[in-house]
Amino acid sequence: MSTPRRIAVLIETSNAYGRGLLRGVVAYVREHAAWSVYYAEQGRGDAPSWLADWDGDGIVARIENKKIANAIVKSKVPAVDVSAARLVRSIPWVETNDAAIAKLVAEHFLKRGFKHFAFCGDGRFNWSKWRCELFQKALRLAGYSCAVYQPTEFKDERVEQQIAAIGAWLEKLPKPVGVMASYDIRAQHVLAAALSHSLAVPDQVAVVGVDNDELLCDLCSPPLSSVLPNSQKAGYEAARLLDRMISGERIPAEAHLIDPLRLVVRQSSDVLAVHDRDIALAMHFIRRHACEGINVSDLLKAVPLSRRVMESRFKKLLGTTPHDEIVRVKLNRVKQLLTETRLSLSEIAARTGFEHLEYLTVFFRENVGLPPSHFRTQARRMENASIQSEEPEAN
Repeated sequence: MSTPRRIAVLIETSNAYGRGLLRGVVAYVREHAAWSVYYAEQGRGDAPSWLADWDGDGIVARIENKKIANAIVKSKVPAVDVSAARLVRSIPWVETNDAAIAKLVAEHFLKRGFKHFAFCGDGRFNWSKWRCELFQKALRLAGYSCAVYQPTEFKDERVEQQIAAIGAWLEKLPKPVGVMASYDIRAQHVLAAALSHSLAVPDQVAVVGVDNDELLCDLCSPPLSSVLPNSQKAGYEAARLLDRMISGERIPAEAHLIDPLRLVVRQSSDVLAVHDRDIALAMHFIRRHACEGINVSDLLKAVPLSRRVMESRFKKLLGTTPHDEIVRVKLNRVKQLLTETRLSLSEIAARTGFEHLEYLTVFFRENVGLPPSHFRTQARRMENASIQSEEPEAN
């Protein structure tokens, strides 16, 4: 029997992308490699002390700073980088395709009728700068410009100060505006800034992040739309390249880019851009109160328009009626609770403005064509099938 190859894996578990990379490495090891993996719990940018005198066969690492870069160069063993920092240019690196990410976000906003766009990032990082440039490029091709907030240094590292600065920037932007954030935490800052300046999300400021860290996205208010990268495939590809290098194959020191899976749409960007102030106000009112049992009469009390004028403007701008929009928002909320929670049907009925479960069942059957319980079962089956299809394929 051959001796297992000793592989160091230097990837953090503190964020969704890092955890996805690790799952990809694990998938490759299970399918192909007899590896003895050296891994220690660490944060992003940490360099384990044992690496200095480690006698191994290969390394997969997020090379985020010079300390890690120097340690890997000194080890003189084959290595693959899974960071965008590009601090060791003599080795291959595997990274998400930022052009594809930027294109997904641009198309998402354009399809929803936005004419004003912005990017909020952190200029200290390559991936943020690249996503900014590529988002601007995608919008230029469509005939639009893009405002940018991307500081390269911070006078005050406190999050509260960063949010205050973003809020001041947001206030000056034309509305409604579609904002791409460089990653989910930055998007969370944008949402907090909008809230502190009484800017309605998504009606005035629609926001999309990157990484789709589900826990973070769901904790945002409102829940954050985000691009789901295929980090598991990136980890798998990094392990595959390293295995080939250890076997003596020469792998060029170039980028191996992995396309994202999709953009996961949540409430922070699930909106049509409306440039009519009254209809935008009506849409915001519906979004906030649809699940409280409101009807068109309640909407007319909140917006200073006659029923005829409101319905005419809705039809012209949105191709629908105020009543149908209330139904749509309410139905989407029911679907969300059915697919993303374990709440009972009675609890879902209470949370979405139905006095009795029977009313919810009739409403749902009329609009979807099947009872809510059947919809929940089908959604779970589809989710399980989707998860299986996204697993890396053997090469």
